[in-house]
Amino acid sequence: MKHLSIRLRLTLWYLAVFALGELIFGAGMWLILRHNVYDMVDDDVETQIQDLTLFLEAQKPDASLSDLRDSVREIYRSEHAGDYLFLYTENGDVIYESERLQAHPSQQKRPEEIKGPIAWTQDMDGHPIRFMIAELHINGRTFIAKTGTEADDAIETLHLFQMYLFMFAPALLLLAGGVGYWMSRRALAPVDALVSTAREIGGTNLGGRLQKLNTGDELQRLSDTLNEMLDRLQSAFQRVTQFTADASHELRTPVSLIRTEAELALRRSRTESEYKEALEHILLEAERTTTLIEQLLSVARADSGRETLHMRAVNLSENLRSVVESWKQVAAIRDLEFVPNIADRDALVTGDETLLRRLADILLDNAFKYTPSPGLVSLTLEHGDETAAITVRDSGVGIPREEQAKIFERFYRVDRARSRAQGGVGLGLAIAQWIVSQHHGSIRVESGPGGGSVFRVEIPRLLAAEPKHQLV
Repeated sequence: MKHLSIRLRLTLWYLAVFALGELIFGAGMWLILRHNVYDMVDDDVETQIQDLTLFLEAQKPDASLSDLRDSVREIYRSEHAGDYLFLYTENGDVIYESERLQAHPSQQKRPEEIKGPIAWTQDMDGHPIRFMIAELHINGRTFIAKTGTEADDAIETLHLFQMYLFMFAPALLLLAGGVGYWMSRRALAPVDALVSTAREIGGTNLGGRLQKLNTGDELQRLSDTLNEMLDRLQSAFQRVTQFTADASHELRTPVSLIRTEAELALRRSRTESEYKEALEHILLEAERTTTLIEQLLSVARADSGRETLHMRAVNLSENLRSVVESWKQVAAIRDLEFVPNIADRDALVTGDETLLRRLADILLDNAFKYTPSPGLVSLTLEHGDETAAITVRDSGVGIPREEQAKIFERFYRVDRARSRAQGGVGLGLAIAQWIVSQHHGSIRVESGPGGGSVFRVEIPRLLAAEPKHQLV
């Protein structure tokens, strides 16, 4: 089943509301007009009853029914007001009944049913007659008077009003439908433009954007929001594309080296030492490839949000001490001086113990890798009022100022040839920056060519009142 378009649904809703408004307005106006028209007719009938009351009050209090009949007949037989007059006593004795009423006998209400003036409309000889019946108390007597007047003009007015309603209401409804459709089409025209532009945007032209609207309404906010979303998608798509290309390039190099080494070893017979040397080269490249794959998996998990963080209270001092022990051996092997400066004072932070240790390993690995022998690498933990600061300082080759903004990008290396020789793939600092961001911290670098580098990480601390047993 095909669904109706928003434009058509808006038009139908507009028509339904307008038709309901027409119905309520027309019915209300008809009822008000009917009430006012009948009020004017009832005023005439009430005037006749008042005249009859004055006439009966002018009669003698002890006048007999026969005298009253003669007096009423004499006055009202020739008067137009007596055309629909019927007067009788509370006992049912008829005093006067007009010839027109005699020709159309009707059921009379009993005196005990009369609670006040009662009015109604009744057809007689094809004419609507407005009747009213009232109970009159005069000179100690009770009379029942029924009188009426023709209401042709009133009924004709109501019929004309009703006819005009039924005549103009459909025309107005059709006009409202056309206007509603035009308004909805004009209001939704920007949506058609957005849809047309959106259909042209694909994976090959993510740079396209939806038409900029200046309507100042919800459609403009929708257009701006979609354009912002497309900016994010384009950025993410470019990162994925770049990541795929860089990962392929980085993986191709060690695989090519492994393949070349194996082909050379198999090309002719070699001695045991030569085979051993070839296998050592292959093992070294395999280890580098394994490290690269692990880093690629970490970056991929971070991008997809599937990296699981076990956040809890961590004593950063103890965490760094465990890192220091393993790097002392590396410093000895590379003939570098390693100076850790971690006070016994606790530094509580909320974080993932494993990721924080990995952060320190990345920074130290970077420092040892680019510091020639003899050199100095230091690790310092500073306790601030609100943050705990990890500082890794080295006396290495340094980083040019124009390169410092790029070192946290994936696969970026200041010296690509030298980095490959040292086993770097350009992912360590990118992972370090992600770890810091997950801990709501900050990382910055200060360096210069030949002057070494200083990496400083600041992570928010927990309150000092945090329970001791929560430490890792």
